[in-house]
Amino acid sequence: MNVSDAIYSRSSIRDFLTSPVSNSLIKELLIKASRSPSGGNLQPWQIFVINKKSMDDFLEFQANWMQPESPAYDIYPPKLKEPYRTYRYDLGEQMYSLLGIPREDKDARLTQVLKNFNFFGAPVGIFCFIDKSMGPPQWSDLGMFLQTFMLLAREAGLDTCAQEAWSMKQDSVKSFL
Repeated sequence: MNVSDAIYSRSSIRDFLTSPVSNSLIKELLIKASRSPSGGNLQPWQIFVINKKSMDDFLEFQANWMQPESPAYDIYPPKLKEPYRTYRYDLGEQMYSLLGIPREDKDARLTQVLKNFNFFGAPVGIFCFIDKSMGPPQWSDLGMFLQTFMLLAREAGLDTCAQEAWSMKQDSVKSFL
């Protein structure tokens, strides 16, 4: 598969197969992705992979976590302006429509949202942490790293879903890792 094919065939998957993914493949993809551009080659992030037993342990830990969580950051600006607000709304409507979930079915929508917190059934989860003293250029570098990883994963026949939802559960994630 070439890069163009990887780009055009990549999408955010929200219902994964449970087929195992080897730690050696994940490591290989992460090593390749580390060749992504990074200003001054800082690469000011840490990557944590959960797979197999650690995935089971993590999901059990999350299910038993009862303390309130403090979000790491706002996923979207609190007052998302137009046209971005409409883009986001329309995409949500399309996604729920494809899933057969009507707007008025709040329980089904909540059930779908909560699937974020089991990685939509993916067998592997990857967490990225960036030093809080870093600014937008370094966040951009992390984005390039993640995009490279996702394209390499696609090339290897794997699907991905970048999830910012986990930023709402930083306390329990940090506690586990």
